[in-house]
Amino acid sequence: MHRIAGRDIALPTRRSFLIATGAAGAVFGFARAGAGSLAPATAPSTLPPQFEPTIWYGIGRDGVVTVNIIRAEMGQHIGTSLARIIAEELAVDWDQVRIVHVDSDPKWGLMVTGGSWSVWQTFPLYSQAGAAGRIAMIDAGAKLIGVAPAACTAAGGKVSAGARQVSFADIITHGLPDRSFTPDDLKALPIKAAARRQLIGRPVAALDIPAKVNGSAVYGIDAKIPGMVHARPKLPPTRNASKVVSIDDAAARKVPGYLRSIALDDPSGTVPGWVMVIAESVVAADRACALVNVTWTSGDAAHVSEKHIQDRARALIADPKGGALVVADDGVDAAFASAASTVEATYTTASVLHFQMEPVNALAVPVGKGFEIHTGNQWQSLILPTLAKALGVTEAQVVMKSYLLGGGFGRRLNGDYAVPAALAAKALGRPVKLLCTRADDARFDSIRSPSVQTLRVALGAGGKVTAMTHDVAAGWPTQVMAAFFMPKAKNGVPYDPFAISGADHWYNVGAHRVRALSNDLANSTFRPGWLRSVGPGWINWALESFIDEVAAAAKIDPVAYRLQMLDASGGNAGSAPNAVGGALRQAEVVRRVAAKSGWGAKLPADTGIGIATSFGQERDMPTWVACAARVHVDRATGIVRVQKLDLVVDAGTVVDPDGALAQVEGGALWGLSMALYEGTEIVNGQVADTNLDSYTPLRIGDVPEMAIEFVASTEVPVGLGEPATTVVGPAIGNAIFAATGTRIRHLPMRPAAVLAALAETGSAKR
Repeated sequence: MHRIAGRDIALPTRRSFLIATGAAGAVFGFARAGAGSLAPATAPSTLPPQFEPTIWYGIGRDGVVTVNIIRAEMGQHIGTSLARIIAEELAVDWDQVRIVHVDSDPKWGLMVTGGSWSVWQTFPLYSQAGAAGRIAMIDAGAKLIGVAPAACTAAGGKVSAGARQVSFADIITHGLPDRSFTPDDLKALPIKAAARRQLIGRPVAALDIPAKVNGSAVYGIDAKIPGMVHARPKLPPTRNASKVVSIDDAAARKVPGYLRSIALDDPSGTVPGWVMVIAESVVAADRACALVNVTWTSGDAAHVSEKHIQDRARALIADPKGGALVVADDGVDAAFASAASTVEATYTTASVLHFQMEPVNALAVPVGKGFEIHTGNQWQSLILPTLAKALGVTEAQVVMKSYLLGGGFGRRLNGDYAVPAALAAKALGRPVKLLCTRADDARFDSIRSPSVQTLRVALGAGGKVTAMTHDVAAGWPTQVMAAFFMPKAKNGVPYDPFAISGADHWYNVGAHRVRALSNDLANSTFRPGWLRSVGPGWINWALESFIDEVAAAAKIDPVAYRLQMLDASGGNAGSAPNAVGGALRQAEVVRRVAAKSGWGAKLPADTGIGIATSFGQERDMPTWVACAARVHVDRATGIVRVQKLDLVVDAGTVVDPDGALAQVEGGALWGLSMALYEGTEIVNGQVADTNLDSYTPLRIGDVPEMAIEFVASTEVPVGLGEPATTVVGPAIGNAIFAATGTRIRHLPMRPAAVLAALAETGSAKR
């Protein structure tokens, strides 16, 4: 037995299981009876003893399958999606399946929920795990029945041979199966043909809904432990380089329940200048916080504005020697030199907040020489080393307990909010619960960086694109928080792949050059974050708007122009396993959405349809999406009313139809929100908007009609959390142009900006 963070844990022996999740695949060992396999430490104690064929699930003596989920649940029903992959291959009925969201442990490997990766990364691993378990149960069941394994089949949690059958529960009761698999064995396992699937792609009840409906679901904000105190932070004037000079809590001492205020000493540098106001209740902490006066020295960012950041981005783009060459084809300069004509445009986006429903929070509990952190988090593997550094302990002495998230959208990939709670708990020697107000959350947010992009194309005969350059400057979240994730570009310069994803697109544009530039002023002013879709949220806005501009310059229909360039030539032909079909699949969603939206039909005055397309996040995990937005523009007010959004999606195999639809709906509506309504700016080093009175995301009255179609496919399942977010903005921008002849190049496209653009082109209503 090993004692970790106050819990006795029996670590499985090599005889019980061996698993590696690297490039070599996975190895599963199936233990004999009595080999010592133990139920997961986080599973409810009421569960009967389990047979654990792998660390990913266990089968109870009652036949119930408990699937271990390492992905965060933030409303997307990820446990339901992933559990059915195992259940499908294991051959059990859905009512036999349960899920448990596990705590941090090195054995799980990379614990991260983001990038639309969860189903894509988990599908092969869980399929193998389920198939391995099915084969092991068939072998063991065959022995009990007294026939050869080849004479048996598995279905509904039973092994059958003709009229004779034995349940998985009975098999486990009679002794655990004895079967092992090498990585090569696993790769060769017979996975069900798509036509034989009973759960994947079929409607099932989401496993997490009952608890969410009856109120028994526990979110991070609900975490509590006897003896804990409550904390609210006093935030410094700048995210970085602020220092506490003095604390005056004389007025706060009059608040019943107020205990003390602590200036945090943070060796990790995560929360410099933070003061934690400690009290016996949330209300007391909130009241006292308003009365505590702190004097700080601030960092240089106290004088930085949104304009300064964007001006810095433009200066970086203007220097041809800087940046990382992500795409660097030969012949770009020669193509421009011989071009019949060129087109150039610059696009910008504003700062954007996450504004998830549940403000960030964490409960830190000293346990022995270590700590437990109770919170909802999307990337446990990232924040654990930071917590260890802040607390002066080893990473093994910190355990992150998993809770449901009241929205994440990338904010909780950065687990920085756990650090101040942990430091306060260390200073006090008792549990501390940090709860940020909505305004605290906004000021402490890891925002989506503002961006500047300049695109150029060289045009040849017939409007054919012979070369394209694309320069992108923005804050880089991965550089700031996870530099180990940064690859090197063609010129040897490390770059943030999540801040440039989408620029290496599937269009045939001849010679292509993409340059990514880190906006150092953005990085030092705030902590850039991963917000739903990250780089493609600004990349696709510029790229798809610009493709329309180029089509107009070439005097070619924008849909026909896209189809002409999505020819799957050269490197755009696609490859197995994830990008089979390449650009032809993107062309197909464009064709379908054009037909679906009535492209080319005559429309009322000041009404237009715009189309945009995307391939999701990365070239090695493409989710092909196209959107057609129908909008009406009021020339007198500048108000843009989106009447309908049509979307067509090719995500390969759709594992969870209801979840997939919800992801696309939610992503598209957030894309609409960021296109027309939502955005803030940096003023004196801080975000200007800290609550929903001035920060104005999409309201329900502005939700348009939506029609979403999924392309039937048996290809590899890829991600759906983010792709729809990126196509709506450019589709709306293109529709505004179609309706008015006016091009807008900044997000969000608020009425004042629309009016200004109309006036500039002489199109405003007089």
